[in-house]
Amino acid sequence: MKKSILIIGTVVLSILNSHATSLTSNLNTTTVSVNITNENLVKIYDWKVETNKGVYSGTSHSVENAKRMIALSSSGEIVRASKIESYFVLKVEAKNNSKRNYFWEVETATGSAKGYSSTEAYAHKMMQLVASGDVIVSRKIISQPQQ
Repeated sequence: MKKSILIIGTVVLSILNSHATSLTSNLNTTTVSVNITNENLVKIYDWKVETNKGVYSGTSHSVENAKRMIALSSSGEIVRASKIESYFVLKVEAKNNSKRNYFWEVETATGSAKGYSSTEAYAHKMMQLVASGDVIVSRKIISQPQQ
């Protein structure tokens, strides 16, 4: 019974999130000018891991963090392939979280749910809503740039 409620709740909240609109439009036309110099660049690491249950990917600020995210996202699964690529981006863009998607997954004692959100705070809120009243066994939040 709880599993059905969790699944139905996840579907309803996902549909509501995908159809949500904002009545106010942000007409911010401010242009930020940044010189492309070594001081304004930061190295970012994209990671991807393919397991027997799926493919997970994300972005990290260090190789160690990328390796840790690969280990976390593939725990309990058979790793088929993994890859870490580095590239340079402007510090301003690396700190801008408004253009990211957040994949979240929560597993409780009675079931599991997963979905996407536009902010990390919303991902945490969704996990709390879905798992309310149940013991959380594991949870994941993986961010990636919007494409």
